[in-house]
Amino acid sequence: MCSTMENLNLNLALSVPALPVFLSMFMAIYLLSMFFVFRNWSPKLRPEASSCIISLAHGTPAVILAVLAIAAQSQRGFAAPNTEFQNIVLEYSIAYFLTDLLHYMVFFPNDVLFIGHHLATLFVFATCRYLVFHGAYAILVLLVLAEITSACQNTWTLANARRGDVPTAAKVYDLLSPPFYAFYSLVRGLAGPLFVYEMGAFYLSGAADQVIPRWISISWMLVVVIAISVSILWVANLWVELYRERSGKLKMKKAM
Repeated sequence: MCSTMENLNLNLALSVPALPVFLSMFMAIYLLSMFFVFRNWSPKLRPEASSCIISLAHGTPAVILAVLAIAAQSQRGFAAPNTEFQNIVLEYSIAYFLTDLLHYMVFFPNDVLFIGHHLATLFVFATCRYLVFHGAYAILVLLVLAEITSACQNTWTLANARRGDVPTAAKVYDLLSPPFYAFYSLVRGLAGPLFVYEMGAFYLSGAADQVIPRWISISWMLVVVIAISVSILWVANLWVELYRERSGKLKMKKAM
């Protein structure tokens, strides 16, 4: 069955130029969101909301596709050659990050953190897909860990954007914040570092040097470690803000 799936995806990859198709799809979703879905929103919020929509269109499908691509791989490992299915998933993510990078460069050119994050992520995906043709197993596992929280995070972000003027959004934000923070903390603070440790131990041992040059594998590790560290700091700050907010509300109730 795995062989049949791989052959099917090989035929698809050979007949359809995946990256341009995916890039066009994400651009279309972004423009439809900007000028149709959120046309009644404030001009200041529409770009961020449109970015959330393409992130939703990327996140959960990317997780599903990545899991299927890994499951269909007969030879798994940190230095295993990419399958065609895995290459398609990589191109799917490359198309998303290119679209979102363009969004930030147009609307938020001073957001150096996110622009740098997207450029670094594109470097990892592009070198895996177009330069070394190996290591997709590791990159796709990281993709799953990064995007499995996407649906929660984007719903939370959209609710946060409108909680000041839409009561329902405020309720969704308050209800979703604790479980989202907990889920995010578990994935980025525990599962992510454990997998990165295994990945780093393998690449630093030199076991992949014949197929993935050391400078590339080390670059991947630097990007991933920095990304996870920033994510942990981000969610830690959210926990602090939540504690202060809930403590403030509790004090107000006691005062009344």
